[in-house]
Amino acid sequence: MKKINFFVFVLLIILPLQSLKSEIIIMSACDDRQDEFLKNEYILNLNELVMTRNYVYKEKTYQKYRLTDLSVKKSNSYIRNIYEEDGKILTYKHGYPQFYTQILFEKGKQEIFIKTVLNDEEGISKISTCKKVEKFDEES
Repeated sequence: MKKINFFVFVLLIILPLQSLKSEIIIMSACDDRQDEFLKNEYILNLNELVMTRNYVYKEKTYQKYRLTDLSVKKSNSYIRNIYEEDGKILTYKHGYPQFYTQILFEKGKQEIFIKTVLNDEEGISKISTCKKVEKFDEES
């Protein structure tokens, strides 16, 4: 009985002292090869395995997309689930099994890539370069 009481005591004292770490990477001021933005940023939360992209189109780009799609908004954000593989961060596959795309990030680098797979043929293209990359390690 004393061993159980001691074990419970140790758990109640030591576990709250354990710190949880979370890594967040913010990539901002990202350019784009075909569109112009007032704001274009990616927030990678590696603890929750979530990527959030926030962007605001410049007027010219907004009008270009608005001509063909009335649901386009001037500012928007979206969230994608991510995972780490071989030092790279990838969004989950978007599309069909034969054809899908993923956004690809490499830790410590400013470039953002898109990975496209068609019938097991893989292609990687650079889609953006971010001027500012900040990494935060949070402890709780």
